[in-house]
Amino acid sequence: MDTGDTAWVLTSAALVLLMTPGLAFFYGGMVRSKSVLNMMMMSLGAMGVVGVLWVLFGYSAAFGSDVGGGLLGKPFEAFGLSGLLGKESLFGTIPTTVFVAFQAMFAIITVALISGAIADRARFGPWLLFAGLWATIVYFPVAHWVFDFDVKDADGNVTSAGGWIANKLLAIDFAGGTAVHINAGAAGLALAIVLGKRVGWPKDRMKPHSLPLVVLGAGLLWFGWFGFNAGSALAANTTAGVTFINTTVATCTAMLAWLLVERVRDGHATTLGAASGVVAGLVAITPSCSSVTPVGAIAIGAITGALCALAVSLKYRFGFDDSLDVVGVHLVGGLSGTILIGFFASDAAPAAVNGLFYGGGVDQLWRQAVGAVAVMLYSFVLSLGLGYLVKFTVGFRADEEAEVSGVDEAEHAETAYEFGGFSGSRGAGKVSAAAGASAVLEGSKS
Repeated sequence: MDTGDTAWVLTSAALVLLMTPGLAFFYGGMVRSKSVLNMMMMSLGAMGVVGVLWVLFGYSAAFGSDVGGGLLGKPFEAFGLSGLLGKESLFGTIPTTVFVAFQAMFAIITVALISGAIADRARFGPWLLFAGLWATIVYFPVAHWVFDFDVKDADGNVTSAGGWIANKLLAIDFAGGTAVHINAGAAGLALAIVLGKRVGWPKDRMKPHSLPLVVLGAGLLWFGWFGFNAGSALAANTTAGVTFINTTVATCTAMLAWLLVERVRDGHATTLGAASGVVAGLVAITPSCSSVTPVGAIAIGAITGALCALAVSLKYRFGFDDSLDVVGVHLVGGLSGTILIGFFASDAAPAAVNGLFYGGGVDQLWRQAVGAVAVMLYSFVLSLGLGYLVKFTVGFRADEEAEVSGVDEAEHAETAYEFGGFSGSRGAGKVSAAAGASAVLEGSKS
């Protein structure tokens, strides 16, 4: 065990956990004020459900002994983390429990990301049911495909087989472009179809109620993302340093590219666009941060930032109500970042693979494309089925009255903002203000 590596991965796990409350702020600010609590609760609820499932059987399903040719680990091999708690249980240079904790945070935020596609209209209880089913049937197997690498002995013989994308296809996904972002984006598209359009969409302009919350959330996401990407090195080493730098420059460039598209297309560079560009850049560099140089990271950030800025309008063209652009940012950004590895990968980076632009031909490119499409189709089809299962058994969508009046009140018996005596009509507000001023005056006289 290396104590420096252990400390870094524990810190990174905490950073990644912070991303989920950050996502709650980001999504919460983007919705209308009458549904902000429901939106934030979907992120918090994902933390509760997935955290418990991960310890019970999720870790084993993702990283247990392989069954089925790289498709799934044994779900109950380490039920409740049995056998992993001793000092002798190591994952590389860190305790296995530290790796368990780190990967748990990935599972949590992946599920939480989906919720943005169904903002303003989902019931909380059915969402928790879907979250548990989806984590079990979709995320845990895909995490096995992508993140579980073969364990080999000193002679190079495989002693414990891992997932098919990581070990047979040899696609590169350093920190979750496929397992997290394409996976969640495809699920978001499926749920947007299952739940249908919000009342009044797209005719009514459903503007974000609090851009400061959006910026706060984007900042927390960016901060936490260093644990997401650099922490995936699982060591305090050169790879962590390279991925940290690539995460920074790709995100900066993506934000600028998004703002440029807005400026040319709409005449204004917006605060919402800046925050969305930040997230698009973080998504794109997630799979590629170990395989490109900083110049390659800048190129990936620029391309993806512009693509996502254009892609968010696809929902209007095709008629699916992806409320907070999970498809336009996470699915499109994840596809872009994953596939562009096939073009910009350089053997100067830690992954030591050359893409098309560095003399490597199309070998890595086709591998990236197959991995991305496989995860997208698997997630979309199963998410669609799980969404309809929840819809037709317990009901998924809030009724129209609750949606119009606000799902916060209907689902949680709470409202985000209380205005006291000033919550009535404009005239009543004037009367209350006048009465208050009169009271102050009388008090000063006495």
